[in-house]
Amino acid sequence: MQCPRCTAPMRTETLAGHHGQPIAIDVCLPCQAMWFDGFESVSLSPASTLKLFRLIGEHAEATPQDQTDTGHCPRCGAALRVAHDLQRSTRFEYRKCPADHGRFITFYNFLREKEFIRPVTPERLEELRAHIQTVHCSNCGAPIDLAAHASCPHCSSPLTLLDLEQAGRLVDQLQAADRTGQPVDPALPLALERARRESRAAFDAIEGTDIWFRDASRAGLVGAGVLALTRWLKR
Repeated sequence: MQCPRCTAPMRTETLAGHHGQPIAIDVCLPCQAMWFDGFESVSLSPASTLKLFRLIGEHAEATPQDQTDTGHCPRCGAALRVAHDLQRSTRFEYRKCPADHGRFITFYNFLREKEFIRPVTPERLEELRAHIQTVHCSNCGAPIDLAAHASCPHCSSPLTLLDLEQAGRLVDQLQAADRTGQPVDPALPLALERARRESRAAFDAIEGTDIWFRDASRAGLVGAGVLALTRWLKR
């Protein structure tokens, strides 16, 4: 499949749905975006969401291409329409085929849809300003002068961070899912609780380190969190 926006060949990823059925999605790395047929994104299993999370982390330092062109549906060729949606209290957007063949969503908005994004608090903003002068917008890639702005002057997106608590909940779900259908180990509750504490401690230590600030200046605030969590998952 060709990318709806830049027409480059897309990379196919075969994932698992909630009931084990295979789901094939297409990914454009230059545009940092994905095409889902129908409503496949809401059918992804926790393991598949984590696989996409790792893929996003591997390309977190790339700058997204211009997003002003909405593109065309790769199924019928119709012009895609900008759509806005709400996941609980988190707003996100995507490009939708008017004939409901599918939708094209950026990595950033996919993370918003899965509630991996939270706004930067005033306290965190002051801490960032003490360590970083400029960050790249996680939505469009434009530079943001932190001394002058609390949102992107190009696309108006607010400064946001990766929600590490939500990431921790996903890891907990995966730990439980991995045990489905297996004999119950009497030591399992203790082992899961120990793993949960270890993951929480690791997540708490991610933000505020020198490496995180360095990544934030290059890959944006969300990208820094994704890179740090991806390194932790590989360990």
